[in-house]
Amino acid sequence: MNPKVIVYKKVDKKVLDFIGENCEIVYFEGLDSGNYSQFLSELRDADGIMGSGLKIDQDLLEQAPNLKIVCNASVGYDNLDVQALTERGIMATNTPKVLNETVADTVMGLILSTARRMPELDHWVKSGHWKSNLEEKWFGVDVHHKVLGIIGMGGIGSAVAKRAHFGFGMDIIYHNRSINIEAEQAFGATYYSIDDLLAKSDFVCLMTPLTPQTEKMIGKREFARMKDTAIFINSSRGKTVDEEALIDALQTGEILAAGLDVYVDEPIKLDNPLLNMKNVVTLPHIGSATYETRFDMAMLAATNLVVALQGEAPPTLLNSVVK
Repeated sequence: MNPKVIVYKKVDKKVLDFIGENCEIVYFEGLDSGNYSQFLSELRDADGIMGSGLKIDQDLLEQAPNLKIVCNASVGYDNLDVQALTERGIMATNTPKVLNETVADTVMGLILSTARRMPELDHWVKSGHWKSNLEEKWFGVDVHHKVLGIIGMGGIGSAVAKRAHFGFGMDIIYHNRSINIEAEQAFGATYYSIDDLLAKSDFVCLMTPLTPQTEKMIGKREFARMKDTAIFINSSRGKTVDEEALIDALQTGEILAAGLDVYVDEPIKLDNPLLNMKNVVTLPHIGSATYETRFDMAMLAATNLVVALQGEAPPTLLNSVVK
């Protein structure tokens, strides 16, 4: 009898067909109040689940006594209680690396569009205001040959550094949990303390995962250390930033602008002051949102699922479980 798995995220039919060759699938294109009770009912005898964003904690695991693996179709896994999974002997996986290049493209897009005020000027042109030569008040700032400070020089951070260094001649400085020798050799990156990085950077790019240690790691104190001409970019997780402190720094001119793909609340609430700021570019968490990359992420998650339920170690295992 094939193992039973739940896929709770919309994925390509090719991914479902791959899983279906080896497993019995219960498929939800997404979870909501209308189908969540059915999901919980199916969870009782499920061997594996695959998706992203669902909070998987002790309470949920109590309702999944047969569960053997949880597969996140994302690089982030702050929705998983990895300790609880490990204690129950349940494998946890994510999908690193396959999205590095696409997210780095998004980050560079945020840097360029924020520095050159592209969304703002696009709206200005389409609103019929371009009737003479552009006044200086609409000018942006240069990106090329500026200092880019990257907090979190992992795979995505390195992909951003590559684009910035070779494409725009930017000086790369970084802060990380450990020295990244490869980035230093490949991109001339220089390690700085976080305080010195904030003070020196023209662009501060936050690329850390969300953990108890990184929650609100950028707040009032950190914004105060930045240049008043600095542009802050966040494509990590919204909760890595004290959003109220960011809003204050933007409103008071403590920093120049921000390019954001993530927020504390997602979707962002309509009364959030960030939505009314002309010096903020707001994207709807699209970092990895291309068809090609999302397909690759889903296929890696599916591979983790199938391989694990066949009794082998999945390619991107997050925890060590005793079998």
